Amino acid sequence: MRRGRSTFTKRQKEYTRQQRQRDKAERKNQQKQEKAVEGSVDEVAEPHQHAAAQAALSNVGREEADTMEESTPGARVGSDS
Repeated sequence: MRRGRSTFTKRQKEYTRQQRQRDKAERKNQQKQEKAVEGSVDEVAEPHQHAAAQAALSNVGREEADTMEESTPGARVGSDS
């Protein structure tokens, strides 16, 4: 039994379709892995950023308190009272 040309063409098309599907799945998995690596770097950096933000907030409170102590009414420089 001999197969016709259309059967061969159909098999080639199907093989090509499956190959493209495998390539697409491989690219998708590779992108997921790259995002996972980037995400792990961000997870490490996030606590440091949070700590820096907290330190900045606590420093703002200290600066305001220092400023208020310096500007008390009884501590005026050059007053004759």
